[in-house]
Amino acid sequence: MAPIPADRNKQFTVDREPLRNNDTLQLIKSKVRGPVTFLNPTQASYEHKIQIPPSRDHLGRTTAPLSTTDLVPPAGAPTLSAANIEYKWTARDNRKGRHTLVTKSPSVEHPETNVAPPRSTTHWRSILHTIWLMISFYPVWDISWCVAYIFTLGSVLWVINSLFVFLPLIRPSSTFHNEALVGGGITAFIGATIFEIGSVFLMLEAINENREGCFGYAVESVYDEYVGRTEIGDEGGLRVVPRDDACTHHHRNKTNLVGKPPVLDSEKQRSGKTNSWVWWPSWAELKNHYFHELGFIASLSQLLGATVFWISGLTALPEILNVLSPGLNDGIYWTPQVIGGSGFIVSGWLFMIETQKHWWQPAPTVLGWHIGLWNFIGGIG
Repeated sequence: MAPIPADRNKQFTVDREPLRNNDTLQLIKSKVRGPVTFLNPTQASYEHKIQIPPSRDHLGRTTAPLSTTDLVPPAGAPTLSAANIEYKWTARDNRKGRHTLVTKSPSVEHPETNVAPPRSTTHWRSILHTIWLMISFYPVWDISWCVAYIFTLGSVLWVINSLFVFLPLIRPSSTFHNEALVGGGITAFIGATIFEIGSVFLMLEAINENREGCFGYAVESVYDEYVGRTEIGDEGGLRVVPRDDACTHHHRNKTNLVGKPPVLDSEKQRSGKTNSWVWWPSWAELKNHYFHELGFIASLSQLLGATVFWISGLTALPEILNVLSPGLNDGIYWTPQVIGGSGFIVSGWLFMIETQKHWWQPAPTVLGWHIGLWNFIGGIG
């Protein structure tokens, strides 16, 4: 069992450090952080080690084509940290199968250490591409996509439920026979059931995070561009590109919803075994890791809240709700709504905190923070 540090949020345990087997990434220990001192880190940054491409004199003597990504710098080529990029690991991104590069200002003094980054996700083309994928791409094998889709569908059901229950109060002329009892009851049961299923998927996502960490990018040589750019001191002869075949998250497994993630050849050489899908962690893993993991605690709060809330969804069915005494109505219909809704509130709050540098400092520029915020507001509602 790995020792548990006093300031747990500022350092990883040896067996849980992300990307520990990636020789090209160097953890920046001063940028390991978490919002709660007794919980695991939720953010970390890495320097990317690159081998400096051959000089222009070497390029002038070579007979190989210049525009190729297959050329490898010669043995003994200097290895330095990329000046204008850092890899940012976050617990949420790791669960969701995402990879984040942080771009910085290029180095003027050492232009050979600059790397051409991929197009920014805030670029208008990237935004339009993402919107198009949301409309046209349905990765049903991706559990993170399923979580988002299921909770969206459940939310739509609860909006419909509110029309059945609330609309007659503000516009009695729109009321039809047993609208609130039948329409409201059936949609409440279906909506609560969908939330329960989504919460189970959320837990499975939390306990199947990539324990090794995943970079998800490949560094390519761009020798022809390098020749021109070194003259003006821009990027060096390397660029970073996202590569599906460089990703080891289980989200890429298209054969089934749950199963082993893809394993790169380099990882197979380091380890003779791969992590298969986990349905529930061991008690030792729960005690030493997951009970200190914000994402797991938030997911567990969501599951417990949804399970209790489902009781009120069941008792909302017309055949049950119509025959309950006032005492039973309060006990097994209204009370589970209050307790279950509290679980939703706690879950949304924890998901917000997970994306923050400090528990008290909001992160409005982070998409995951807004997801937690609206879950929090929805839980109150």
